[in-house]
Amino acid sequence: MREKLTVPLLLAPALGVILLLFGSGLSLALVQSLGYFPAIGQTDLNLDAYRQVLSDPAFGRSLLLTTWIAGISTAVSAGLALVAALALRRAFRGKRTATFMFQSNLPIPHLVGAISILFLFSQSGFLSRLSYLVGGIDSPADFPALVFDRYGLGIILEYVWKDTVFIGIILLAALQSIGEDYEEVARTLGANRRQRFRFVVLPLLGPSILSASVLVFAFTFGAFEVPLLLGSRFPSALPVMAYRFYTDVDLNARPEAMALSIIIAVIVTVLISLYTRLTRRLT
Repeated sequence: MREKLTVPLLLAPALGVILLLFGSGLSLALVQSLGYFPAIGQTDLNLDAYRQVLSDPAFGRSLLLTTWIAGISTAVSAGLALVAALALRRAFRGKRTATFMFQSNLPIPHLVGAISILFLFSQSGFLSRLSYLVGGIDSPADFPALVFDRYGLGIILEYVWKDTVFIGIILLAALQSIGEDYEEVARTLGANRRQRFRFVVLPLLGPSILSASVLVFAFTFGAFEVPLLLGSRFPSALPVMAYRFYTDVDLNARPEAMALSIIIAVIVTVLISLYTRLTRRLT
């Protein structure tokens, strides 16, 4: 009996904090999204905020943009992280320095990275002015629009720069735990390098790649600070759209902000559920 209670008791403090902070906030957002907002005299529960949000043409465009940004940045980050992890796995001169340089941006906040992208890649930034000075372009305005563009290229660039390291560390740890025994067996059976990667390394890394990618996708789908700084005014990412509703001086827009937040939370929850089922099949 005591052994059965050990794990729940150890998890109780952390779960209590999560349930208190996250659960109470989510409950308040759900209630306000249903129209209960006594501060402005709304006390009847309804789905008006969801109807207004879902019927707004801007919602569909924002959903597509958010999915595009999260999907492309996650896929590119996972690909680059896999290459980096495979390279750093081998012993070579300067490996310690290379590993340190690869992980150097891990403690840097996304907000700092976004400001750096803004200063470097905007049409009035450092690279555009440098290109103008060396004669590469006729004016800074001719520099490619990588920031505030409708495809979110600056946002994707920042997420790739940051998330590649996060996924790479996970994959590098997975490679070290797997070891090279399976590859040695495949080599003795006549498998070349490409076959060993395709039929041995990649399947063994599959769960780690999937789990890290889901975490990154969920984060980028729900984050608002980078799209707010580097994204276009319209269409904007869903979290930015929710933030603007929330900070609107008209408090009547607050239920729509909460409705958008609940929709984002539902999408991320469904994604995690699908990941859990897929992981069970893979294992």
